[in-house]
Amino acid sequence: MLLLLAEYLQQFHKGFAVFQYLTLRGILGVLTSLILALWLGPWMIRTLQTLQIGQSVRTDGPQSHLSKKGTPTMGGALILSSIAISTLLWSDLSNRYVWVVLAVTLLFGAVGWVDDYRKVIEKNSRGLPSRWKYFWQSVFGLGAAIFLFMTAQNPIETTLIVPMFKDAALPLGAAGFIVLTYFVIVGSSNAVNLTDGLDGLAIMPTVLVGGALGVFCYLSGNVRFAEYLLIPYVPGAGELIVFCSALIGAGLGFLWFNTYPAQVFMGDVGALALGAALGTIAVIVRQEIVLFIMGGVFVMETLSVIVQVASFKLTGKRVFRMAPIHHHFELKGWPEPRVIVRFWIITVILVLIGLATLKLR
Repeated sequence: MLLLLAEYLQQFHKGFAVFQYLTLRGILGVLTSLILALWLGPWMIRTLQTLQIGQSVRTDGPQSHLSKKGTPTMGGALILSSIAISTLLWSDLSNRYVWVVLAVTLLFGAVGWVDDYRKVIEKNSRGLPSRWKYFWQSVFGLGAAIFLFMTAQNPIETTLIVPMFKDAALPLGAAGFIVLTYFVIVGSSNAVNLTDGLDGLAIMPTVLVGGALGVFCYLSGNVRFAEYLLIPYVPGAGELIVFCSALIGAGLGFLWFNTYPAQVFMGDVGALALGAALGTIAVIVRQEIVLFIMGGVFVMETLSVIVQVASFKLTGKRVFRMAPIHHHFELKGWPEPRVIVRFWIITVILVLIGLATLKLR
Protein backbone atom coordinates (compact mmCIF):
# COMPACT_ATOMS: atom_id res chain seq x y z
CA MET A 1 0.00 0.00 0.00
CA LEU A 2 2.70 2.48 1.00
CA LEU A 3 4.83 1.21 -1.89
CA LEU A 4 2.20 2.53 -4.30
CA LEU A 5 2.27 5.88 -2.54
CA ALA A 6 6.08 5.96 -2.72
CA GLU A 7 5.96 5.18 -6.44
CA TYR A 8 3.58 8.08 -6.96
CA LEU A 9 5.73 10.46 -4.91
CA GLN A 10 8.85 9.57 -6.91
CA GLN A 11 7.75 12.00 -9.61
CA PHE A 12 8.15 14.80 -7.06
CA HIS A 13 11.30 13.58 -5.32
CA LYS A 14 13.65 10.80 -6.37
CA GLY A 15 14.40 9.96 -2.73
CA PHE A 16 11.17 7.97 -2.50
CA ALA A 17 12.74 5.38 -4.82
CA VAL A 18 14.51 3.98 -1.75
CA PHE A 19 11.27 2.18 -0.86
CA GLN A 20 11.79 -0.09 -3.87
CA TYR A 21 14.52 -1.89 -1.93
CA LEU A 22 13.31 -5.12 -0.37
CA THR A 23 15.81 -4.88 2.46
CA LEU A 24 14.47 -1.50 3.58
CA ARG A 25 10.86 -2.64 3.41
CA GLY A 26 11.83 -5.78 5.31
CA ILE A 27 13.31 -3.67 8.10
CA LEU A 28 10.25 -1.43 8.13
CA GLY A 29 8.06 -4.55 8.22
CA VAL A 30 9.83 -5.80 11.36
CA LEU A 31 9.58 -2.45 13.11
CA THR A 32 5.96 -1.87 12.14
CA SER A 33 4.69 -5.24 13.33
CA LEU A 34 6.83 -5.08 16.49
CA ILE A 35 5.50 -1.63 17.42
CA LEU A 36 1.94 -2.71 16.68
CA ALA A 37 2.27 -5.84 18.84
CA LEU A 38 3.81 -3.93 21.75
CA TRP A 39 1.24 -1.16 21.47
CA LEU A 40 -1.85 -3.35 21.11
CA GLY A 41 -0.68 -6.10 23.48
CA PRO A 42 -1.69 -4.53 26.82
CA TRP A 43 -5.09 -3.53 25.44
CA MET A 44 -5.71 -7.01 24.05
CA ILE A 45 -4.69 -8.70 27.31
CA ARG A 46 -7.05 -6.45 29.29
CA THR A 47 -9.84 -7.16 26.82
CA LEU A 48 -9.32 -10.92 27.04
CA GLN A 49 -9.31 -10.70 30.83
CA THR A 50 -12.51 -8.65 30.82
CA LEU A 51 -14.20 -11.20 28.56
CA GLN A 52 -12.85 -13.99 30.79
CA ILE A 53 -11.19 -15.71 27.83
CA GLY A 54 -8.87 -17.83 29.95
CA GLN A 55 -6.80 -20.94 29.36
CA SER A 56 -8.02 -24.30 30.64
CA VAL A 57 -5.35 -26.63 32.03
CA ARG A 58 -5.09 -30.42 31.91
CA THR A 59 -5.27 -31.90 35.39
CA ASP A 60 -3.15 -34.89 34.36
CA GLY A 61 -0.23 -32.69 33.31
CA PRO A 62 2.60 -31.11 35.32
CA GLN A 63 1.27 -29.65 38.56
CA SER A 64 3.14 -26.41 37.93
CA HIS A 65 0.69 -25.70 35.10
CA LEU A 66 -2.33 -25.52 37.39
CA SER A 67 -1.41 -21.94 38.29
CA LYS A 68 -1.79 -20.99 34.61
CA LYS A 69 -5.52 -21.64 34.63
CA GLY A 70 -7.38 -18.53 33.57
CA THR A 71 -4.43 -16.88 31.82
CA PRO A 72 -5.81 -15.05 28.75
CA THR A 73 -5.56 -17.04 25.54
CA MET A 74 -6.32 -16.40 21.85
CA GLY A 75 -3.42 -13.94 21.90
CA GLY A 76 -2.47 -15.22 18.46
CA ALA A 77 -4.94 -12.67 17.13
CA LEU A 78 -2.40 -10.02 18.17
CA ILE A 79 0.27 -11.72 16.06
CA LEU A 80 -1.93 -12.15 13.01
CA SER A 81 -3.27 -8.60 13.06
CA SER A 82 0.25 -7.17 13.37
CA ILE A 83 1.52 -9.36 10.52
CA ALA A 84 -1.41 -8.52 8.27
CA ILE A 85 -1.22 -4.75 8.79
CA SER A 86 2.55 -4.61 8.35
CA THR A 87 2.46 -6.85 5.26
CA LEU A 88 -0.30 -4.83 3.62
CA LEU A 89 1.54 -1.58 4.34
CA TRP A 90 4.97 -2.52 3.00
CA SER A 91 4.46 -5.30 0.43
CA ASP A 92 3.99 -5.09 -3.30
CA LEU A 93 0.30 -5.95 -3.38
CA SER A 94 0.48 -7.05 -7.01
CA ASN A 95 2.61 -10.04 -5.94
CA ARG A 96 0.60 -13.27 -5.90
CA TYR A 97 2.83 -14.93 -3.33
CA VAL A 98 2.08 -12.23 -0.78
CA TRP A 99 -1.63 -12.83 -1.14
CA VAL A 100 -1.49 -16.62 -1.02
CA VAL A 101 0.68 -16.65 2.12
CA LEU A 102 -1.45 -14.00 3.79
CA ALA A 103 -4.66 -15.83 2.84
CA VAL A 104 -3.38 -19.18 4.14
CA THR A 105 -2.27 -17.53 7.39
CA LEU A 106 -5.59 -15.84 8.05
CA LEU A 107 -7.73 -18.81 6.97
CA PHE A 108 -5.86 -21.24 9.20
CA GLY A 109 -6.08 -18.61 11.92
CA ALA A 110 -9.85 -18.59 11.45
CA VAL A 111 -9.95 -22.36 12.01
CA GLY A 112 -7.95 -21.91 15.20
CA TRP A 113 -10.16 -19.04 16.30
CA VAL A 114 -13.29 -21.19 16.03
CA ASP A 115 -11.56 -23.95 17.99
CA ASP A 116 -10.45 -21.53 20.72
CA TYR A 117 -13.84 -19.82 20.82
CA ARG A 118 -15.67 -23.07 21.43
CA LYS A 119 -13.22 -24.04 24.16
CA VAL A 120 -13.03 -20.82 26.14
CA ILE A 121 -16.31 -19.03 25.37
CA GLU A 122 -18.75 -21.90 24.90
CA LYS A 123 -16.87 -24.01 27.48
CA ASN A 124 -16.82 -26.96 25.10
CA SER A 125 -13.69 -28.93 26.07
CA ARG A 126 -13.59 -30.59 22.65
CA GLY A 127 -13.45 -27.30 20.83
CA LEU A 128 -13.85 -27.73 17.11
CA PRO A 129 -14.15 -31.50 16.50
CA SER A 130 -10.95 -32.92 15.00
CA ARG A 131 -12.67 -34.12 11.85
CA TRP A 132 -13.92 -30.59 11.09
CA LYS A 133 -10.63 -28.99 12.02
CA TYR A 134 -8.74 -31.26 9.63
CA PHE A 135 -11.46 -30.86 7.00
CA TRP A 136 -11.05 -27.09 6.87
CA GLN A 137 -7.28 -27.32 7.11
CA SER A 138 -7.41 -29.71 4.18
CA VAL A 139 -9.67 -27.43 2.16
CA PHE A 140 -7.39 -24.43 2.64
CA GLY A 141 -4.19 -26.46 2.25
CA LEU A 142 -5.36 -28.07 -0.98
CA GLY A 143 -6.64 -24.72 -2.23
CA ALA A 144 -3.20 -23.17 -1.74
CA ALA A 145 -1.51 -26.17 -3.36
CA ILE A 146 -3.72 -26.04 -6.45
CA PHE A 147 -3.29 -22.27 -6.75
CA LEU A 148 0.50 -22.51 -6.56
CA PHE A 149 0.58 -25.29 -9.15
CA MET A 150 -1.79 -23.52 -11.55
CA THR A 151 0.17 -20.25 -11.35
CA ALA A 152 3.66 -21.79 -11.57
CA GLN A 153 5.64 -20.06 -14.30
CA ASN A 154 8.42 -22.61 -14.81
CA PRO A 155 9.05 -26.29 -14.00
CA ILE A 156 11.46 -25.54 -11.12
CA GLU A 157 8.53 -24.19 -9.11
CA THR A 158 6.99 -27.67 -8.95
CA THR A 159 10.23 -29.63 -8.46
CA LEU A 160 11.41 -31.16 -5.20
CA ILE A 161 14.90 -29.88 -4.40
CA VAL A 162 17.23 -31.98 -2.26
CA PRO A 163 19.62 -29.73 -0.31
CA MET A 164 23.39 -30.31 -0.29
CA PHE A 165 23.25 -32.05 -3.68
CA LYS A 166 23.95 -29.90 -6.71
CA ASP A 167 21.83 -31.77 -9.25
CA ALA A 168 19.32 -33.58 -7.03
CA ALA A 169 15.90 -32.45 -8.20
CA LEU A 170 12.73 -34.49 -8.62
CA PRO A 171 9.93 -33.23 -10.90
CA LEU A 172 6.72 -33.83 -8.99
CA GLY A 173 4.00 -33.32 -11.55
CA ALA A 174 0.54 -32.10 -10.62
CA ALA A 175 -0.43 -34.87 -8.22
CA GLY A 176 2.94 -35.06 -6.51
CA PHE A 177 3.22 -31.31 -6.01
CA ILE A 178 -0.31 -30.91 -4.68
CA VAL A 179 0.01 -33.84 -2.27
CA LEU A 180 3.42 -32.71 -1.00
CA THR A 181 2.26 -29.11 -0.58
CA TYR A 182 -0.83 -30.23 1.28
CA PHE A 183 1.16 -32.30 3.76
CA VAL A 184 3.78 -29.56 4.26
CA ILE A 185 1.20 -26.85 4.98
CA VAL A 186 -1.19 -28.90 7.11
CA GLY A 187 1.65 -30.79 8.80
CA SER A 188 3.50 -27.59 9.70
CA SER A 189 0.31 -26.06 11.03
CA ASN A 190 -0.38 -28.94 13.40
CA ALA A 191 3.29 -29.33 14.37
CA VAL A 192 3.54 -25.74 15.62
CA ASN A 193 0.22 -26.19 17.40
CA LEU A 194 1.51 -29.25 19.27
CA THR A 195 4.65 -27.34 20.28
CA ASP A 196 2.64 -24.48 21.77
CA GLY A 197 2.45 -25.90 25.28
CA LEU A 198 4.89 -23.82 27.34
CA ASP A 199 5.45 -20.08 27.72
CA GLY A 200 7.28 -18.88 24.62
CA LEU A 201 8.16 -22.39 23.47
CA ALA A 202 6.50 -22.18 20.05
CA ILE A 203 6.85 -18.51 19.17
CA MET A 204 10.65 -18.20 19.32
CA PRO A 205 11.36 -21.21 17.05
CA THR A 206 8.68 -19.84 14.71
CA VAL A 207 10.48 -16.48 14.61
CA LEU A 208 13.85 -18.14 14.00
CA VAL A 209 12.58 -20.41 11.22
CA GLY A 210 10.57 -17.56 9.71
CA GLY A 211 13.66 -15.37 9.65
CA ALA A 212 15.70 -18.06 7.94
CA LEU A 213 12.96 -18.61 5.36
CA GLY A 214 13.05 -14.86 4.73
CA VAL A 215 16.71 -15.26 3.76
CA PHE A 216 15.75 -18.03 1.34
CA CYS A 217 12.98 -15.85 -0.10
CA TYR A 218 15.33 -12.95 -0.73
CA LEU A 219 17.97 -15.13 -2.37
CA SER A 220 15.51 -17.21 -4.42
CA GLY A 221 13.88 -14.07 -5.75
CA ASN A 222 17.18 -12.68 -7.02
CA VAL A 223 18.39 -14.33 -10.22
CA ARG A 224 22.07 -13.64 -9.57
CA PHE A 225 22.08 -14.97 -6.02
CA ALA A 226 20.02 -17.98 -7.05
CA GLU A 227 22.40 -18.88 -9.88
CA TYR A 228 25.46 -18.40 -7.67
CA LEU A 229 24.08 -20.51 -4.82
CA LEU A 230 22.53 -23.12 -7.14
CA ILE A 231 19.09 -22.73 -5.61
CA PRO A 232 15.79 -22.40 -7.51
CA TYR A 233 15.12 -18.97 -8.95
CA VAL A 234 11.50 -18.14 -8.15
CA PRO A 235 10.52 -14.75 -9.61
CA GLY A 236 8.60 -12.70 -7.09
CA ALA A 237 9.54 -14.82 -4.08
CA GLY A 238 11.78 -12.06 -2.75
CA GLU A 239 8.72 -10.01 -1.86
CA LEU A 240 7.93 -12.53 0.87
CA ILE A 241 10.82 -11.14 2.90
CA VAL A 242 8.37 -8.44 3.97
CA PHE A 243 5.93 -11.06 5.30
CA CYS A 244 8.73 -12.96 7.04
CA SER A 245 9.97 -9.71 8.56
CA ALA A 246 6.47 -8.88 9.77
CA LEU A 247 6.28 -12.35 11.31
CA ILE A 248 9.57 -11.73 13.15
CA GLY A 249 8.42 -8.39 14.53
CA ALA A 250 4.98 -9.63 15.54
CA GLY A 251 6.47 -12.76 17.09
CA LEU A 252 8.98 -10.82 19.17
CA GLY A 253 6.28 -8.37 20.21
CA PHE A 254 4.08 -11.25 21.33
CA LEU A 255 7.01 -12.88 23.14
CA TRP A 256 7.27 -9.72 25.26
CA PHE A 257 3.98 -10.78 26.86
CA ASN A 258 4.28 -14.53 26.36
CA THR A 259 7.67 -15.06 27.98
CA TYR A 260 7.72 -17.02 31.24
CA PRO A 261 5.55 -16.49 33.23
CA ALA A 262 3.16 -15.74 30.37
CA GLN A 263 0.62 -12.92 30.53
CA VAL A 264 -1.16 -14.31 27.48
CA PHE A 265 -1.15 -17.51 25.43
CA MET A 266 -1.16 -17.83 21.66
CA GLY A 267 -3.97 -20.33 21.33
CA ASP A 268 -4.83 -22.28 18.19
CA VAL A 269 -5.65 -19.04 16.38
CA GLY A 270 -1.93 -18.22 16.35
CA ALA A 271 -0.28 -21.63 16.29
CA LEU A 272 -2.26 -23.11 13.40
CA ALA A 273 -1.82 -19.95 11.34
CA LEU A 274 1.91 -19.50 11.90
CA GLY A 275 2.67 -23.14 11.14
CA ALA A 276 0.70 -22.96 7.90
CA ALA A 277 2.52 -19.76 6.95
CA LEU A 278 5.94 -21.39 7.41
CA GLY A 279 4.86 -24.39 5.33
CA THR A 280 3.51 -22.24 2.51
CA ILE A 281 6.65 -20.10 2.31
CA ALA A 282 8.87 -23.20 2.28
CA VAL A 283 6.86 -24.61 -0.62
CA ILE A 284 7.11 -21.40 -2.62
CA VAL A 285 10.91 -21.23 -2.33
CA ARG A 286 11.18 -25.03 -2.82
CA GLN A 287 12.79 -25.66 0.58
CA GLU A 288 10.44 -28.21 2.11
CA ILE A 289 13.29 -30.46 3.23
CA VAL A 290 15.19 -27.53 4.73
CA LEU A 291 12.02 -26.57 6.64
CA PHE A 292 11.96 -30.12 8.03
CA ILE A 293 15.53 -29.61 9.26
CA MET A 294 15.12 -26.10 10.67
CA GLY A 295 11.81 -26.97 12.28
CA GLY A 296 13.28 -30.02 13.97
CA VAL A 297 11.74 -29.05 17.32
CA PHE A 298 8.29 -29.03 15.71
CA VAL A 299 9.04 -32.40 14.09
CA MET A 300 10.25 -33.86 17.40
CA GLU A 301 7.11 -32.70 19.19
CA THR A 302 4.88 -34.20 16.50
CA LEU A 303 6.72 -37.52 16.38
CA SER A 304 6.55 -37.81 20.17
CA VAL A 305 2.75 -37.65 19.99
CA ILE A 306 2.59 -40.16 17.14
CA VAL A 307 4.92 -42.60 18.92
CA GLN A 308 3.06 -42.20 22.22
CA VAL A 309 -0.35 -42.85 20.69
CA ALA A 310 0.86 -45.77 18.54
CA SER A 311 2.69 -47.39 21.44
CA PHE A 312 -0.28 -47.11 23.78
CA LYS A 313 -2.72 -48.49 21.24
CA LEU A 314 -0.48 -51.38 20.22
CA THR A 315 1.09 -52.36 23.54
CA GLY A 316 -0.84 -50.49 26.21
CA LYS A 317 2.42 -48.85 27.33
CA ARG A 318 3.64 -45.27 27.01
CA VAL A 319 7.09 -44.39 25.68
CA PHE A 320 7.11 -40.95 27.28
CA ARG A 321 5.77 -39.84 30.63
CA MET A 322 3.57 -37.44 28.71
CA ALA A 323 3.33 -36.18 25.14
CA PRO A 324 4.18 -33.82 23.48
CA ILE A 325 7.75 -34.36 24.57
CA HIS A 326 8.20 -31.01 26.34
CA HIS A 327 5.84 -32.31 29.04
CA HIS A 328 7.97 -35.46 29.35
CA PHE A 329 10.99 -33.37 30.32
CA GLU A 330 8.90 -31.36 32.77
CA LEU A 331 7.71 -34.54 34.49
CA LYS A 332 11.35 -35.66 34.68
CA GLY A 333 12.03 -32.61 36.83
CA TRP A 334 13.23 -29.98 34.37
CA PRO A 335 11.94 -26.50 35.29
CA GLU A 336 9.78 -24.99 32.55
CA PRO A 337 12.27 -22.20 31.64
CA ARG A 338 15.02 -24.83 31.18
CA VAL A 339 12.89 -26.81 28.73
CA ILE A 340 11.99 -23.65 26.81
CA VAL A 341 15.50 -22.24 26.49
CA ARG A 342 17.05 -25.58 25.57
CA PHE A 343 14.49 -26.08 22.81
CA TRP A 344 15.31 -22.57 21.60
CA ILE A 345 19.00 -23.43 21.52
CA ILE A 346 18.28 -26.58 19.52
CA THR A 347 16.30 -24.49 17.03
CA VAL A 348 19.16 -22.00 16.63
CA ILE A 349 21.51 -24.88 15.79
CA LEU A 350 19.05 -26.43 13.32
CA VAL A 351 18.38 -23.08 11.63
CA LEU A 352 22.12 -22.57 11.17
CA ILE A 353 22.36 -26.04 9.62
CA GLY A 354 19.49 -25.14 7.31
CA LEU A 355 21.19 -21.92 6.24
CA ALA A 356 24.44 -23.81 5.71
CA THR A 357 22.77 -25.83 2.95
CA LEU A 358 22.94 -22.68 0.83
CA LYS A 359 26.67 -23.29 0.37
CA LEU A 360 27.00 -27.04 0.92
CA ARG A 361 26.23 -28.21 -2.59
